[in-house]
Amino acid sequence: MRETVRRAGRATAQLALAVGLTAFSFAFITVLEIAAIGTVAVLGIWLLPETVLLIRRIAGAKRSMTSAWTGQEIPEAYQPISGPLRDRLRTAVRDPGTLADLRWMAANYVYGLLGLLALPLWPAGLLADGIWCGLLRRRPVILPLVGRLADLDAAWSAALLRPSPKALLAKRVEQLTQTRAGAIAAHGAELRRIERDLHDGAQARLVSLSMRIGLAKRAYERDPQAGRRLLDEAQEHAEQALAELRHVVRGIHPPILTDRGLGGAVRALAASSGLDVTVQADDLDDGPRAPVAVESAAYFVVAEALTNASKHSGSAQAAVRLARTRTGLRVVVRDEGKGGATTPDGADAGGTGLPGMRRRVAALDGTFNVTSPAGGPTVIEAELPCAW
Repeated sequence: MRETVRRAGRATAQLALAVGLTAFSFAFITVLEIAAIGTVAVLGIWLLPETVLLIRRIAGAKRSMTSAWTGQEIPEAYQPISGPLRDRLRTAVRDPGTLADLRWMAANYVYGLLGLLALPLWPAGLLADGIWCGLLRRRPVILPLVGRLADLDAAWSAALLRPSPKALLAKRVEQLTQTRAGAIAAHGAELRRIERDLHDGAQARLVSLSMRIGLAKRAYERDPQAGRRLLDEAQEHAEQALAELRHVVRGIHPPILTDRGLGGAVRALAASSGLDVTVQADDLDDGPRAPVAVESAAYFVVAEALTNASKHSGSAQAAVRLARTRTGLRVVVRDEGKGGATTPDGADAGGTGLPGMRRRVAALDGTFNVTSPAGGPTVIEAELPCAW
């Protein structure tokens, strides 16, 4: 009986929220619709996109409530309403999500008031179920109906608010378009970095090497000692040029990934980071390896995260966790620093830092998240899809 009362209480709260949302949507949307239709045509046109945006927010609130009750996420798939008024109007009218939301809202004006039926069930349930359970030792009968009302409200909402396959496909195309743009930007930034490293490093060393060899050839017959000195300098420049080339190659694909795998490469990276880093990568030591692109992206995320922690966090400790998931590879980097890390829009044209990490992960259709409240800690999480 106690568990039944507890579940009925949760269901009543859920139904109360549903009734409140229904009343809110009826009051505000009705006012906006009357204003849009009954006022001057120009004013109505201006109000239409804003009305659709408000309907989206109300539908989103209902999705969140339903997901919290059922434990199953209800996706949303809307076309963005932005740009000039003409584009905003076109999107607001043609988006399939607008019609679906209006259909849900019309139905919700009816079934959204189911919660009112819970009011008479409480006194009747407490009295009848109390006698039924206390005297006859039977299961409650009336109070479980409150939970069923909440289940019914959630089922109808999920059915009406779930996007159509066409809307989900359009949303997916939009996401892939953005991902492709990010991948192109990341690729361009990487090419510029390689160009810059070769021009400022290895190329300059090789030019200096060529000049010293030429001088040594001319000076050798007149002054062998000076010629040998120039050759020694040329050898030193050749070694420096090789070091610069190795640095460029490591930036493209670190050889240590090939030699040791992702787990070993990250442990070596942690050891040379200057921080006290704990690495958990036991899941990767056995079994098949992730694709090269996934390993490179994961290594880049860890390298950039540790670099940021060393430079900006103010903490000497960090932790890295690499784990297989059912759908790919999960990377988590945490530092105990001061927090406050952000990824501002349009920042970091060079492809490094937090925006660079986000672009690299997005290029592989992965997800990237940063949690960094003021005072810390900072947690960077990346999910990279792959088949094991």
